[in-house]
Order: sequence, then C-alpha cells, then structure tokens
Amino acid sequence: MTTAGGRGDRPNVIHPSAIITDDVELGSGNIIGPNTIIHGPARIGDDNWIVAASIGLPPDHRGWWMDQHPLLGVVIGDRNIVREYATIHAGIERVTEVGNDCFVMSKAYLAHDVVVGDAATISAGVLVGGHCSIGAGANLGMGAAVHQRLAVGAGCMIGMNATVTREVPAFAKAFGSPARVHGVNRHYLEQLGWSEDQIAQAARELGP
Repeated sequence: MTTAGGRGDRPNVIHPSAIITDDVELGSGNIIGPNTIIHGPARIGDDNWIVAASIGLPPDHRGWWMDQHPLLGVVIGDRNIVREYATIHAGIERVTEVGNDCFVMSKAYLAHDVVVGDAATISAGVLVGGHCSIGAGANLGMGAAVHQRLAVGAGCMIGMNATVTREVPAFAKAFGSPARVHGVNRHYLEQLGWSEDQIAQAARELGP
C-alpha cells in the first residue's frame, strides 16, 4: 500500500488500486482500501476506513446532465466505515453528506442529495432514495428500502427488508412492507439514559 499526507500529522494509507480524482480532499488517518473509487468534488474527514466502495460518481437520474446540473459532490465526516460495494452518489441539488461515526455496510446505496446524521447504521443491501434524510443514530436493517424524499428520524430502528413509503418519526421502531410504526425504539433510548417515564411518554406520543 502507498501513503499520502493528510491535513493532520498522520498519513493516509491508500491502496495502489484505489482511484481518487484531483478534486478530492482527504483529512488524516484515513485508510482507503483496494478498488475504492472516490470521484470529486468530495471531502473526506479523518480516520475513515473505506474499502472497495464507490463514492461521488454522478447520480442515477434521468434528468441529470453535467452542463445543466453540475455535481455538488459528497462530504463524509470522521471515523466512518464504508464497506465493499457500497455506493454513495454525488449531490446535484445539495451535497450528499455522511456525518461522523457512521457504519455503511456492504452493498448499501445512498442516492444523490441524501443526508445521513452522526452514528447512523446503514446495513447491508439498504437502498436510500434521492433527497432522503436519515437522522442521527438511526439503524436501517438489512435490505430495507427508503422511498426518495423521505425523512427517517433520529434514533429510529427500521426492520430488515422494510419498505419505507412515509416519513418515520424520531425514536420509532418501524417494520413491514409498507413499513408501519410499531412502538418506540426502547433499546436506543435506554442507551441514551432515558428514564422509564421518559420512554413511556415517547411511546404515547408515537401513538398506538
């Protein structure tokens, strides 16, 4: 593997087979593994581990043309893991963003103009349509699909193979096809240190 300097005092480690265009800004301490493609404009923060993923290529969008819709690119924060065959497309109306401490698993797809909050988990095979927002701490189970232009709230748990066709409120647990809310994500709220009374109140606000 080869190394290239970052903004900080720790080098980036970049595999020779990785393809990184000139308009990509890398922080420090990143590991860019074999067969990774990072197409700019893109900004990658510090201490990320990315392997065999495709980041920043033009979107799957019939109406996209370079002369009419220049790429706004991708911004990825710090300490993220992006696994093999994951795809993160460039934004064309807003920058596609992945926050800090996220886990984007193998074969996940984040379409153009998607924004993912900190500490979110995008499991293997998840499909997130264009212009979606995924809240901080949300966990999307394997094979879930989120329709374009929807919001999945912070701290949500989306079940495996769920089809999300409407917005999911914060801290909800949703599953099925189409996905429906089935109570509160108690595990997440307990991790946050919420009391039983607070969790019960959150459940009441979500409704039956």
